[in-house]
Amino acid sequence: MENLDRLALHTMTTKPWDLPTACAKYAAAGITGVGVWRQWLDGRPLAESKTILDDQGLGAVSLVRGGFFPHLNETDHREAHEDNVRALDQAAAIGAPQVVLVCGAKPEIPLVENRKQITEGISNLVNHASKVGVKLAIEPLHPMYADCRSAINTIGQCNDMIDQLGEDWVGIAADVYHIWWDPQLAQEIERAGKRIIGFHVCDWVTPTNDFLNDRGLMGEGCIDNRGIRQLVEATGFDGPIEVEIFSDHHWASDQDEYLEKIITAYRENV
Repeated sequence: MENLDRLALHTMTTKPWDLPTACAKYAAAGITGVGVWRQWLDGRPLAESKTILDDQGLGAVSLVRGGFFPHLNETDHREAHEDNVRALDQAAAIGAPQVVLVCGAKPEIPLVENRKQITEGISNLVNHASKVGVKLAIEPLHPMYADCRSAINTIGQCNDMIDQLGEDWVGIAADVYHIWWDPQLAQEIERAGKRIIGFHVCDWVTPTNDFLNDRGLMGEGCIDNRGIRQLVEATGFDGPIEVEIFSDHHWASDQDEYLEKIITAYRENV
């Protein structure tokens, strides 16, 4: 990708920078899209966060994250729903077109029940999503997270859910870190079609020292970012390409140099 027209960065990727710093640095580098993590909105009115984005000429491409639907009791069920409603409202306030859903899982509950609760939880949000004009983007997570982070682990499972839920306000956020291994990936991306509304890139390094916070820059690992991008674009997707990297190693580095490396990796490997 020679130009940066579609490049977007998640605020989590440059974790040491607060929202004003991240927005200023991204804009200076020629980046126009931001995936905003909700904790970067803390401590200021939503209108102020929107102004920070606007003043730098940046658009919020997604709000991360909602989800965590499985519950053990009615109180948790209600609190999860209310938090997801808040996420939709926050997204609308900063102009983000979608909330990325990390669907959650409870190890005390069988996977089948986790998935049932997730489907019901998303269904209960569709009406509010339509009211505020923000889509729900289901992000399947790698199956190593099926115990406690997400019982939704493949594009195929997302497709099956959306077959039930309808696709007007529910879509898929495809993150290469979580889906690259799937032998059914090409078929399920084709099946998803216009349901794919988000695309996240990074890399899987070998050996991986921490399965949460040791992701690599594109080109540092074994994921075929360009090949997966081409699969996604064959569905008609032409939206932002969001760099989402969790990395203790990269967070500890000079963030200005890191930002330059991100742009180079994007151009050379995506």
